[in-house]
Amino acid sequence: MTKRVLVAGIGNIFQGDDAFGVETARQLTQHALPEGVNVVDVGIRSHDLAFALMDEYDAVILIDAAPRGYVPGTVYLIEPDFPALIEAESSLPNGHGMDVVRALQMAKWLGGHPGRFYLVGCEPAVSGSADGQIGLSEAVRDAVPRAANMIESLLDEVLTGSSREAALVPA
Repeated sequence: MTKRVLVAGIGNIFQGDDAFGVETARQLTQHALPEGVNVVDVGIRSHDLAFALMDEYDAVILIDAAPRGYVPGTVYLIEPDFPALIEAESSLPNGHGMDVVRALQMAKWLGGHPGRFYLVGCEPAVSGSADGQIGLSEAVRDAVPRAANMIESLLDEVLTGSSREAALVPA
């Protein structure tokens, strides 16, 4: 039986580097990916992510810009403890904004049982402003191909059953 993996790009294209996940997902759709891999752009729509998680996936790879204090453009891979987050008290997701934890909780509430979770993140250089900003900073734009390569390696490992430790790819 073929393993199934969801790769979900998260972000707001009108908020500068927040579009990292969406742009990386877009780039991945231009690659020849293994059977069983579904790449989606969920943008900032929590409900779309929750409903995508309803399909039975062996693994879910979320792609998002997330500040962690690294040099802008640094790409990292972590395997968050999402089961613990799902148990946290929270309200249902807002369909017009992204809250990953609430989307996971909604998927569980609806009966979804996704497998392992990974987050491929990138340290943003430019956060959105009240006026908005379209386009990634140079550092984050340069990180997109590195993130796509990291995801393709992770897909190979997930689909073949090998394991990987968390990783950090400096800018």
